[in-house]
Amino acid sequence: MFSSGCATRPPVNRSTGYTQSAGDKATSTALTMIGRPYKYRGETPAGFDCSGLVRYSYLTAGIELPHGTRALKDMTRSVGLWGARQGDLVFFWENGKKYSHVGIYIGDRKFIHAPSTGGNVRRDSVDDPYYKKHYLDTRRLM
Repeated sequence: MFSSGCATRPPVNRSTGYTQSAGDKATSTALTMIGRPYKYRGETPAGFDCSGLVRYSYLTAGIELPHGTRALKDMTRSVGLWGARQGDLVFFWENGKKYSHVGIYIGDRKFIHAPSTGGNVRRDSVDDPYYKKHYLDTRRLM
């Protein structure tokens, strides 16, 4: 289900020697998408829905993921918020539906997501009252 070439290596930051993981690369990409518009079923910089942003961000890291929160949930494992690392996926329930919203964890209890129609990709905190109430789980790609 994941597609990444065996002959390719993660990019290395020449100044620090640090090898950037897929989660780090996806997070970096998602951060550059802040301000892009929400678009239902969108998965390009012209417009994103929540899982489209995750899909696009991970594609830039060489990992192909499905479009859809349920499919993303099914291919990840729970690590909880206390075990979260940059690039993990944070899931929420909305409108009475579990696992109906997803974002990319960026650290410090913050995440990037495409929130809803009329909105833009933005950074929020899981401690914000709305997201704290609707938080379900933090999950990592298997």
